[in-house]
Amino acid sequence: MSQTASQPSAARRILRLTGPDARSFLQGLVSNDVKKLDHGLVYAAILTPQGKYLADFFLVPQPDGADGTQVVLLDVAEDLADGLLKRLNMYRLRANVTIEATEGHVQRGTGPAPDGAFADPRHADLGWRLYGSTSGDDGSDWDAIRVAQVIPETGIELTGDSYLLEAGFERLNGVDFRKGCYVGQEVTARMKHKTELKKGLVQVTISGTAPVGSDITADGKTVGTLFTQSGDKAIAYLRFDRAKGAMTAGDATVTWSS
Repeated sequence: MSQTASQPSAARRILRLTGPDARSFLQGLVSNDVKKLDHGLVYAAILTPQGKYLADFFLVPQPDGADGTQVVLLDVAEDLADGLLKRLNMYRLRANVTIEATEGHVQRGTGPAPDGAFADPRHADLGWRLYGSTSGDDGSDWDAIRVAQVIPETGIELTGDSYLLEAGFERLNGVDFRKGCYVGQEVTARMKHKTELKKGLVQVTISGTAPVGSDITADGKTVGTLFTQSGDKAIAYLRFDRAKGAMTAGDATVTWSS
């Protein structure tokens, strides 16, 4: 049985960026290398200047227009779409790019991929994504997959307090350290090269039940937060130096094997 927090709508919004500067505009803003669009979907995030998460999304390659104009789709959670559209337009300045919402949809699944589908770049177990006029999925147990592979979800594990490396973006192919500057890059690079991560998302074993978002405590001190649960496993955000032995979340016992 899976349990998620007051989960935000699974609905997605598809934005379209068009213009001669579409790719270069994105390259200066997002955490991943936009040049990877030549090989498929690109998973990325946009950050605050302080390096904190604002939104994560997929960049979707599209054929150039008849006049050579670049076209990129952006697949983002519905709840974040309006804010992201506003922020992108704020950054647009003199860039020759148009950013607009579309009526497009996304399907996803883990079985045989239909024609035109793209592999999800975060992990092979997440299957494929297909863009067109229809939404939905094939009924896969997405929470079980996410918990098994410690894959954060928009609005649940990924919030405005998140840092990319603590959320596992390097492992999930969501950040590139050789692409050059982007908003929040300095903080992200410093966490990569000059510090040892002391907190982050991990898989834990859980006995009993507790609401998602529950504090995890040990010896009377808060050491983390419990998130999505599937069976006897869950995703948790832990402070590594304090997450020792049996811990408590609500009425449940939580353990982590580092």
